[in-house]
Amino acid sequence: MGAEELSTDMDEVLTGVGPRLRRIRKEREVTLAGLSEATGISVSTLSRLESGLRKPSLELLLPIARAHQVPLDELVGAPRVGDPRVRAEPVVRNGRTHWPLTRQPGGLQAFKVLEPQRRLEPDPRTHEGYEWLYVLAGRLRLVLGEHDVVLGAGEAAEFDTRVPHWFGSTGEGPVEFLSLFGPQGERMHVRARPGAGRRRGADA
Repeated sequence: MGAEELSTDMDEVLTGVGPRLRRIRKEREVTLAGLSEATGISVSTLSRLESGLRKPSLELLLPIARAHQVPLDELVGAPRVGDPRVRAEPVVRNGRTHWPLTRQPGGLQAFKVLEPQRRLEPDPRTHEGYEWLYVLAGRLRLVLGEHDVVLGAGEAAEFDTRVPHWFGSTGEGPVEFLSLFGPQGERMHVRARPGAGRRRGADA
């Protein structure tokens, strides 16, 4: 590849950064003011970045990537070259980002999930199946029947989804967790057992 072609490719990558920054921020339902507070970058600079009026730099992109909890290459749209691993494309539903970790239809389904910082009113639902949750980072609120518990990093819970349930952000910050869901009869070995005091979410 010649210098001119390399320059053209780089220009295309940089041109796509602004719209990608705006899309990721909107998907996470974060305002420019909120992102400014999380990164220390002024609202005007963030706005210029998203509109393409400010050239992106590592100094600006790194704190944005940390705030959104995404790898830097997702912000810049860098081509995935030389990596034989299959990477799941994220799916955003109702502001929550899911990375599917399984491909086979039916049976157990696994997802890595990123829930943004927000305060939502619990809306418990029921359906057939079993679900297992494991918190990677942050704090996850789980409403299960009469129980209202908070799971911290390293804690897990499993429950019958026929019990009214809801889980989401505590409102104190984003939370990253793994979710395994299976039809009736496919259970994991962890059980949610809320205890006294600060009720922990699971016992192995």
